[in-house]
Amino acid sequence: MKMLNYGLRATLAMAAFAISLPAHAHITFENKEVKAGSTVKFVFRVPHGCAGSPTTAVRIALPEELTETKPQPKPGWTLDVTRIEAQGDGSGENGHAAHGGHDDAVIKEIAWSGGRLEDAYYDEFVFRAKVAEDIAVAAIFVPIVQECEAGVERWIEIPSAGASSEDLKFPAPSIRILAGS
Repeated sequence: MKMLNYGLRATLAMAAFAISLPAHAHITFENKEVKAGSTVKFVFRVPHGCAGSPTTAVRIALPEELTETKPQPKPGWTLDVTRIEAQGDGSGENGHAAHGGHDDAVIKEIAWSGGRLEDAYYDEFVFRAKVAEDIAVAAIFVPIVQECEAGVERWIEIPSAGASSEDLKFPAPSIRILAGS
């Protein structure tokens, strides 16, 4: 009887541990919610490598709801951005160029590469962006591709309307949008 009781407890403990693993395995944002129209520091966490292999690059695709993006360089990593031409005339106030010298382009992808994040550790990557004021969605999903020495994990799955990210194997990290003030 004691062996059966011990076996049942061990099985239940293993099941609880297995159920809790996926929640810790995903790439997540430090911010759980942001206000529409605000400029926000977005911090996302890479909690592990790819099946034990060290992470060597992280790429994010920015949704159209995030603008005026500024990535933060990371010591030991190379920072690259991909821009597309912005709609409009590309001029700032009074016809002068906007800050940063890239007034006619919008950042659509940020990549940090050339570093090495061992599987046993986690790290954070940071960028700043403005959240659209007239946003029509309840959450923003930011697809992320994690490249490792051996393998790639694509955190790019977005749930269909009414579904949950919890049902996805590789969900894109998300942030809930609150009404602006």
